[in-house]
Amino acid sequence: MGSRPKGRVSREYPDRPVVGVGGVVIDNGRALLVRRGCEPLIGQWSIPGGMLELNETIQVGVMRELLEETGLEVRVVELIEVFERIFHPQSPGNTLAASAPAASPGIPGSPSTGEISTSARPQYHFVILDYLCERLGGEARAGSDVTDVAFATEDELPRFQLTEAATRVLRKAFAMSRSKNR
Repeated sequence: MGSRPKGRVSREYPDRPVVGVGGVVIDNGRALLVRRGCEPLIGQWSIPGGMLELNETIQVGVMRELLEETGLEVRVVELIEVFERIFHPQSPGNTLAASAPAASPGIPGSPSTGEISTSARPQYHFVILDYLCERLGGEARAGSDVTDVAFATEDELPRFQLTEAATRVLRKAFAMSRSKNR
């Protein structure tokens, strides 16, 4: 933990929250999902994405992550949601401390997530920006830190045992995609 080069942000036990980006691709009424090959949530199905890199715009980060993880070239269309995920070291029944839309106190319509306070340093702390993306090219395949890819309709999402946050984001993406196609 202590010999990290100055300016580098560690995913695990970070000094500050890490910015994550994700992309939801809906193609022919089905969303692209990935099975995670790394912690956190190793082995679980999720939205493709990863960490934003230094000197990289959010849009470029989303495009890079989708290409690396799924082999798809995409165009970033619209922000779906910003949320945070805070994981604390494994203890019985307490691996995920928070996973909710980022609240904006005092702004009407802003979600109220409640406060989870703990003195323990989090193992992971991500602020995640998920975007609706349009598929431009490429063939879906597992790459970089994913072990499998699948396409799922909105009705099929429960079969993949996604987190509450991923399910919420995907349902919003399906609704956005339907409204764009009218």
